[in-house]
Amino acid sequence: MEVFKLMEEYGHEQVVFCRDRVSGLQAIISLHDTTLGPGLGGTRMWPYAGEDEALVDVLRLAEGMTYKNAVMGLNFGGGKAVILGDPRRDKSEVLLRAFGKFVQSLGGRYITAEDVGMSAGDMAVIRSETRYVAGLPETSGDPSPATAWGVYRGMKACARLAFGEESLQGKVVAVQGMGSVGRHLARHLHEEGARLVVADIHPDRVEPARREFGAQVVAPEAIYGVPCDIFSPNALGAVVNDRTVEEFKCKIIAGGANNQLAAPRHGRLLAERGILYAPDFVINGGGVTNVADEFGPGGYHQSRAYERISRIYDKVLEVLNLSRQQGIYPHEAAHVVARRRLEELGQLKRMHVPRC
Repeated sequence: MEVFKLMEEYGHEQVVFCRDRVSGLQAIISLHDTTLGPGLGGTRMWPYAGEDEALVDVLRLAEGMTYKNAVMGLNFGGGKAVILGDPRRDKSEVLLRAFGKFVQSLGGRYITAEDVGMSAGDMAVIRSETRYVAGLPETSGDPSPATAWGVYRGMKACARLAFGEESLQGKVVAVQGMGSVGRHLARHLHEEGARLVVADIHPDRVEPARREFGAQVVAPEAIYGVPCDIFSPNALGAVVNDRTVEEFKCKIIAGGANNQLAAPRHGRLLAERGILYAPDFVINGGGVTNVADEFGPGGYHQSRAYERISRIYDKVLEVLNLSRQQGIYPHEAAHVVARRRLEELGQLKRMHVPRC
C-alpha cells in the first residue's frame, strides 16, 4: 500500500508505525490535522485482517477526530491510534507500556484515550510510560457513557425533524453493537419508553438487554433489515455500504460508531431513500468532549462536561438545518461546519511569544 499517497488523499500530517519485539506490539499512530491543537483521540485495539486494513482505519479515524473536535468547539486536533491484536487475547501490561513509550516519544503532539477494545484501566497502565493520556479512572474515566448521552441527545434532535416531536416513547430503535456505548444508549432509550431491537457479534452482550430492557435480539446480519424508526450503529465503521444501504427500513440513522458511511456517496443514497442521517462526528462527540474537560480550568468537572455534551442536540439541529437550507447532504453540511472553524482559526495571525 502506498502510504504517502494515502496520507495525501486524507490530508494527514504524520503517521507513526510502532513495533516492539518483546511485547509483540504492532501499532499505528495517525495525526491528521493539528491546526486547533495537539491531536486528541482514542486508541483502538482490534484483530485487523492485515496491516493495510489497520492503516486505512486509523487514517479515517484520525480525520474524523479533526472534524469532531472542531465541531464540538474543542481546542484539539485530530489524532488516533490502533493496536493490531485481539483485545481479549493479546493485551498485556508490557504491550500497553510499550505503546505508552511511543506516545511519549511524540512529545505531546498526540494525546491518547480509550476507544474500542480498550478500558480506563488500560489507560492507567499506559500512563506509567507517558503523561499524554486522558480518560483515566481517577479523572474522566470511561468515555462511553458520555458518548451514549450525546447520541441520545442527538437522536432526539433527529426525531424532532423527522417525526415532528423529540419524544422517543414508543419508537422502535434497532441498536447495533451492545458494547459500552450501545449498552448505555439502550438504557436511556428504555427509560424513555422506546422499544429496542439489539444485535452484537458477542452473544454475551445482548442477553442483559433482553433481560433488563425487554429487547428483541436478532442475529448481527439481520439488524440492518429490521423494520424500525431509528437504526443506531454503535460498533465499527462502514456499516452504511453498497450492500446494507438497500436493506435499511428506518427513517433515521443515528449512532455512536465512527465513519458510518463507507464512502461519501452512501450519504447521498440514504437521502434518496428518505433516510435522515445524523453525521457521526457530530452526534458521537460526547466522549471526546468528556475527556477534553480534563484540560479545562481546575481539571475535570463532570457537570461542566455533560452540560457541553447536551448541546449536541443543538449541533445536530444546526447541521441538519444547514443541509436543508443549502440543499446539500447532512454529511456535507457537517464538513462545512467543521471546516469553517478550522479555516477561521487557522488564519489567525501568528505572534512570537518570548520564552520566560
